[in-house]
Amino acid sequence: DLVPGCAWALAEIISRSGIPAGVFNLVMGPGRVIGDALVQHAGVDAISFTGSVGVGTRIAQTCAQNLKKVQLEMGGKNPQVILDDADLNQAVELSVQSCFYSTGQRCTASSRLIVTDKIYPAFITAMQARMARIQVGDACAAGTDIGPVVSQAQLEQDQSYVEIGQAEGATLLTGGVRLQRETEGFYLQPALFVDSTAAMRINREEIFGPVASVIRVADYEEALAVANDTPFGLSAGIATSSLKHATHFKRHAQAGMVMVNLPTAGVDYHVPFGGRKGSSYGPREQGAYAREFYTTVKTAYTLA
Repeated sequence: DLVPGCAWALAEIISRSGIPAGVFNLVMGPGRVIGDALVQHAGVDAISFTGSVGVGTRIAQTCAQNLKKVQLEMGGKNPQVILDDADLNQAVELSVQSCFYSTGQRCTASSRLIVTDKIYPAFITAMQARMARIQVGDACAAGTDIGPVVSQAQLEQDQSYVEIGQAEGATLLTGGVRLQRETEGFYLQPALFVDSTAAMRINREEIFGPVASVIRVADYEEALAVANDTPFGLSAGIATSSLKHATHFKRHAQAGMVMVNLPTAGVDYHVPFGGRKGSSYGPREQGAYAREFYTTVKTAYTLA
């Protein structure tokens, strides 16, 4: 109910394609009202949901009672690992894209930068300099890097996590303050914490905004352990020039999608989308997996 524009555009495209009226229906309204009606309706065979773990769990329970197919995508706390042998400029750029692309409002966004000892000082310096060049403003204006957060409530949540991080003992290196622009909106300067630990709330809970933190680790083994120390498992990334570490990370990162020298926040639409643990439940979205979810397999025999 906060971002109806893209759904409306999809409905227009489907209508113009010639699909008969009624095959696709767009119903707008508060999730609690519309969602409950769809989940409980006897005529609905399957539910695909994107949202919080709490709501997703309740939907799964209701669908189980009615033996409905269910597909849940419930967010993440995605790690971006930076190893000593990474290309520094590339690591900084992909970290900015991972953390702040779409103002951090993507379930695949990374808010945990896990950086090994030797590259840590140079990475922090370069990251701070790069963040100083991020242009925050009207998302439709030329030259803008990131736009506003979606609502007043989301802005307040983002700012509350900035306060939480400071209260927990992390150091706010840059950002975290509200910005005023000519175009109305809820603008927040991207925030970056250092001196954070894996146990802090800012590294455990999904923020869904332009707030990220850096966790310093000794080596690859510790980086992998910290990356997997999360109740979520959607996306994970690693910046490295080591084929050995890249291959090991792809196999052992507890995530449904793994990126090597790429931002965590970016996927192709022809491949399966989904994760592990608290991030996903049921069949994957997109590609052939989506076809399997939205259709029913039937085996037929005929005596000739």
